[in-house]
Amino acid sequence: QVQLVESGGGLVQPGGSLRLSCAASGSILSIGTMGWYRQAPGKERELVAEITSGGNTNYADSVKGRFTISRDNAKNTVYLQMNSLKLEDTAVYYCNADVSHAYRPDRRYWGQGTQVTVSS
Repeated sequence: QVQLVESGGGLVQPGGSLRLSCAASGSILSIGTMGWYRQAPGKERELVAEITSGGNTNYADSVKGRFTISRDNAKNTVYLQMNSLKLEDTAVYYCNADVSHAYRPDRRYWGQGTQVTVSS
């Protein structure tokens, strides 16, 4: 089994910054793409950013220039640095990871979610 544990969410004022972390542990052979999604109340879950094992990144248009995704492959950890936060960034943020196993099919795992609230 694989666990993804997120941390770093919280309450921040508009214009502020937060850094989210997500560490994967368990029966892992390798990890491909890792990413962050978010879901605001009444809305569908949407992609925020993703990063391949080689470091290629993809961002939602709404966060380009403000958020930066990175990863530490040695630690199986993905980060999301969020700057210039806006009210509309308020959501539950979920990380995911595409994990390869030695004797089981590859699959995508999800974290439990961490709340980010931007409010004055």
